[in-house]
Amino acid sequence: MLSDEGRGVQPVETSDPDGVDYGWVMQTTFVLTIVVGAPIVALLSVPRTLPTWGARVEFAIRVGAVVWFLVAIGVFVYARWIDAGDGGEDPDAVSKEADGGSDASAEE
Repeated sequence: MLSDEGRGVQPVETSDPDGVDYGWVMQTTFVLTIVVGAPIVALLSVPRTLPTWGARVEFAIRVGAVVWFLVAIGVFVYARWIDAGDGGEDPDAVSKEADGGSDASAEE
């Protein structure tokens, strides 16, 4: 039987980000900007006269940019707040303690 390496199977990459997970921040910002921004743009466009498609697009971009910026700042601040909630523990030290302190050089 061939091993995974013999079949050309690539190992799964994992990540343990230190600090804010910027991938999560970008994905959450994208989704929330659409979910929150679309109704805001629609509501703010009702009292305005937007006679052409160009005027509508320009309005949506201007309002959407402000919504995107505010959502991005809010999501980033939330991610920093969540990250700060771990008590400032070093993830490597926590994992070594869970392994029973098997790192002999750390004890010397």
